[in-house]
Amino acid sequence: MLGSTHGTLTTDSRRARVIACGEQPSPVVHGRPAATDDLDVSGRPLYADVPDLDRFFRPESVAVVGASDTEGRPNTGITRQLLAWAERVGARLHPVHPTRRSVFGIPCAPSVLHLPEQVDLAVLLVADPVPVIEELAGTKVKFAVAFASGFAETGAEGAAAQERLAAAVARSGLRLLGPNTNLNAFERFRDDLDGPAIALITQSGHQGRPVFALQELGIRLSHWAPTGNEADLETADFISYFAEQPEVGAIAAYVEGLKDGRAFLLAADRAARRGVPVVAVKVGRTETGARTAASHTGKLTGADAVVDAAMRQFGVIRVDGLDELQDTAALLARARRRPDTGDGRSRTADRTADRTAGRTADRIADRTADGVVVYSISGGTGAHFADLATEAGLHLPVLSEDKQAELHEWIPEYLNVANPVDNGGHPVGDWRGRKIIDAILDDPDVGVLICPITGPFPPMSDKLAQDLVDAAEQTDKLVCVVWGSPVGTESAYRETLLGSSRVATFRTFANCITAVRAHLDHQRFTAGYRSPFDEAPRTPSPSFRKAQALMRPGQQLSEHAAKQLLRAYGIRVPREQLVTSAAAAVRAASLVGYPVVMKASGARIAHKTELGLVKIGLTSASQVRDAYRELTDIARYEGISLDGVLVCQMVERGVEMVVGVTHDRLFGPTVTVGLGGVLVEVLRDSAVRVPPFGEDQAHAMLTELRGRALLDGVRGAPPADVDALVEVVLRVQRMALELGDDIAELDINPLMVLPRGQGAVALDALAVCR
Repeated sequence: MLGSTHGTLTTDSRRARVIACGEQPSPVVHGRPAATDDLDVSGRPLYADVPDLDRFFRPESVAVVGASDTEGRPNTGITRQLLAWAERVGARLHPVHPTRRSVFGIPCAPSVLHLPEQVDLAVLLVADPVPVIEELAGTKVKFAVAFASGFAETGAEGAAAQERLAAAVARSGLRLLGPNTNLNAFERFRDDLDGPAIALITQSGHQGRPVFALQELGIRLSHWAPTGNEADLETADFISYFAEQPEVGAIAAYVEGLKDGRAFLLAADRAARRGVPVVAVKVGRTETGARTAASHTGKLTGADAVVDAAMRQFGVIRVDGLDELQDTAALLARARRRPDTGDGRSRTADRTADRTAGRTADRIADRTADGVVVYSISGGTGAHFADLATEAGLHLPVLSEDKQAELHEWIPEYLNVANPVDNGGHPVGDWRGRKIIDAILDDPDVGVLICPITGPFPPMSDKLAQDLVDAAEQTDKLVCVVWGSPVGTESAYRETLLGSSRVATFRTFANCITAVRAHLDHQRFTAGYRSPFDEAPRTPSPSFRKAQALMRPGQQLSEHAAKQLLRAYGIRVPREQLVTSAAAAVRAASLVGYPVVMKASGARIAHKTELGLVKIGLTSASQVRDAYRELTDIARYEGISLDGVLVCQMVERGVEMVVGVTHDRLFGPTVTVGLGGVLVEVLRDSAVRVPPFGEDQAHAMLTELRGRALLDGVRGAPPADVDALVEVVLRVQRMALELGDDIAELDINPLMVLPRGQGAVALDALAVCR
């Protein structure tokens, strides 16, 4: 089965099994009991509480447990940094130590039980945080941070210690950051920068340094959440919280492992509803990377293909390098400008109505154009950049004849201005340069202007940079500059470009193209986004009871039983009969209609073709009789137990596809579609989605296939019935939601997709029960 992933049942999976058995579940959504309408038909949550982290990032009072002022001790440096941070955020700091009377001149409490006031945040500088957590349970503290290492990142013994810590936190009622985290949340953030900010989430603190350093380039950073081992608070919690903050323009994340797949999807959904882009580096693409990540944070990394698809499904922009993370997040933050709506209300004030309709709150109408224009002082530079941008999928429209004529008022006739626009040298001594830029940005088909400057050439490059900055301040369209100088000390770069909160500046062509493509993709995604959780089924379909009766826990179903399962969910199968004698086979063939296919049917047959247990194109009673005897002889020789022989209608004309269900350790049931037939494992051309998803995502799965053209008709073949294929995918998804925790694998291969208007037929099926 494509993308098959096996693992233990998650908490949500076990909850779904309870529901399937008719018992009353006790579901939990982020620590609270969930109402019935909070759950989909599988028992998984449809909504997640957004933790109120205001008092974590901006507490009024802080306790530092294990505080020290003895020089040379690690806790002393941490205490000193926390004192400086508390002063910056206006928090009262209370040191806690059992043997000290004071720390840095501040009276010291012997334990958290003797604090002079209820605190918002407790910072635990102790090797074993569990006893302190238990003491904090009665103090009504809201948050705690545990820096200690030696937990799940160290192996089985550490994982057990982390489970004990998580249990103590759950009993206490507080929320915990860590363990195995650091001081990144308490860094000094610049408060002199304007514009939408980046909120940063990292499981490894050091990996966030490049993004944090963007402040030195004029990019605002609002928060940093170093999640560590995520015994309690996790990446999903911070995505949900940051998506609600009005100052956050983009969320940047470095993720080593996801703690809870459904929680991550709900958080990404919340960001998508609000139009807040999430950019993430997710390690674990390779076996080596996945192994390293597990040893570092003790997390499951999940099957990477499923993680990749899930991120794409909910609009999370996945990048590979930290340089791409910082550049893409910076552009998306700057692109998410929130002007006044024109009626006196801020765009933030309009969010409530937009949420109700499931629409993106911060959509800006005049940003819908996806045309990219390259503006260059060199024809060679323009051509080079245009090649790379077009190859990456950016749309570089040819400017209209009228627009080209307008540009030629200021650019010599012999230069090409169709796009790329070659100015031959940006005007320095007068107003023409700004006129050129404004004329390009005024084109309604243009959404992005990119100016690659491969090296400084003052005063021309200085004037060009200033004109671009001035134009960017007057437009809501995206203006990007690639400053290619390896030096990076030029005033045009350091002062003019980096001093602008509107121009997105890059150092490489590749990162600029990656970021612009992410911006345009995110615009398209949010423009049409409707949350699949709003429409997810909450009650079982009439098919559920029929299908449940066919389940055989721990067994593989026979092909006949698997097809009955499909039939229960309205998926078409060929006319067929199960027979147990040669004479019955002949009678069945006459009823089914020649030509027929005959197959051995048994609960433990996975690959019938390889064993010679399939006979096709039989056209007479004698052939049917002989085929029956041969199939049963082979089965007897191979020691295969049969429940009979299938005599099936032969379906010849169509495109062979595969549709199936597998179980992912993080996300639960997943649905796969791809090119099918005997070469399915060789071609490996497939797409996957995590339920719930809608018809639009089912169609999107097909566009991801390298062999998509086969469905459109090639070499004289008629177009296939794509609508019927999509319908099968959606019916399989419903099966995955209702039976996904009872089915380890479901494989419809081949699903013959007939010519347009004729439907799709499941010619073979394999189902393995959990």
